[in-house]
Amino acid sequence: MAAQIKKPYHSELFEFSFVPNYEKSIKYLATNLSDEEDWEFSDAKNIKYSILKNYLEHIFRKLKQENKIAYASGNSYACFNTGLVTKNLEEIFAFFESNKNPKPGQKTTPFCFKAFLKESDYQLLRVFPGNLPEIADFFQKPEDLIFNPGCKLIPQIDHIIEDNKERFPAHMQGLDNNEMRRRLEGAINEVKKKVKTNYKIAVPQYYNNRIQLLLPLCLTPGSPLPDLALVTHKISADTYTARTCLTLKMAYNNARLIVKPQSDWLKP
Repeated sequence: MAAQIKKPYHSELFEFSFVPNYEKSIKYLATNLSDEEDWEFSDAKNIKYSILKNYLEHIFRKLKQENKIAYASGNSYACFNTGLVTKNLEEIFAFFESNKNPKPGQKTTPFCFKAFLKESDYQLLRVFPGNLPEIADFFQKPEDLIFNPGCKLIPQIDHIIEDNKERFPAHMQGLDNNEMRRRLEGAINEVKKKVKTNYKIAVPQYYNNRIQLLLPLCLTPGSPLPDLALVTHKISADTYTARTCLTLKMAYNNARLIVKPQSDWLKP
């Protein structure tokens, strides 16, 4: 199998806006403005707020898709609802001005980021007095967020192994496919039993414009912690399937788009 070429990262937020002092703005949002939350993974050597950066980029993409970027004064200003709140539950918005200082010879972004502002901030209300935009809408049916224990779960084992070997724990990557299959099937059978008695272990994530449910896969003998997250989605009224698995970091980033995961197993 030919090696897959990794696509270069493309930021729609940075294409929309020049963001001066990006790192300082992100730190201020994480530590001073928004309600307290872990925005970096526990094994990171330096705090770069990588979860928050990923969150803002994908929230912006979703809001753009839903036409929820608000504009005012002949497109001189723009803002969007970050979906985050302050400690006192005030909504937080990203506020932009039109880019008045394009750099010669460089591709110009239409806007320049000014600040993250809470809903009551005069700078925001002065421009958007009655038309502040709504948060992103990730689901229409609340039942999509809950695993139905009465349904079957039929995983595509071959696809999970063949497409995701590099995501498996290091101690499994040298195993042949038969042994890997046995261990994976054992972990899936175990989580099938767990989710039937506790549906709350299934964590919703948003990916490819749909809600999916994540289940913990424990592949390391004797370890109480999961190694991977199994990605499940419904294919009929009574059946879930699973075609892939994610590292826990990937799973947390996807799950955080909807809401901060309240889970015993999926943590940053």
